[in-house]
Amino acid sequence: MARQLKPKPLDAKGLLDYALRALSARALTQGELRTRLARRAADPADIDPTIARLKEYGYVNDRRFAETYTRLRLENQGLGRFRVLRDLKTRRVAPALAEKVVADAYRAVDEDTLIDQYLHRKFRRQKPTDLTPNRLASLYRTLVRAGFPAGKIMKALRKLSLPDEWVEGLEAAAEEPAGDL
Repeated sequence: MARQLKPKPLDAKGLLDYALRALSARALTQGELRTRLARRAADPADIDPTIARLKEYGYVNDRRFAETYTRLRLENQGLGRFRVLRDLKTRRVAPALAEKVVADAYRAVDEDTLIDQYLHRKFRRQKPTDLTPNRLASLYRTLVRAGFPAGKIMKALRKLSLPDEWVEGLEAAAEEPAGDL
């Protein structure tokens, strides 16, 4: 079993260099960068000045990150607002900022059309009429994970020309409260 060497703690200059390398590889939020720097800092007091300097240079900007991230997730993946909001919070964007950016980006978006486009991509090689009740339940969960509201999902599933009892059964199951885990 190989031993993992602990990285050498970094001084203020080393932290700045490390942060610049990290930001050149991937866009990071201020919270993500703070976590990474905290793992490597010899002196935790060096973290805030390093982040302030990067913000001053324009290398760290949570608003710009959130706007770009939201736009790309909407345009490229067609995800719903709830998924994008959850992902931004996971990436440690301030909740108020994340909610504002997502609300602005989705203001002119028709989520019914977005769900239809998502379903169209899912059924490129399969007919929606080939669904079974289990596959329909799986599709419902997929759409929930993609960030769409349950009511709009049900509306879209009803348009697939499936037996009504399947969709009604799914709707009843979705409304049941989750049991204690």
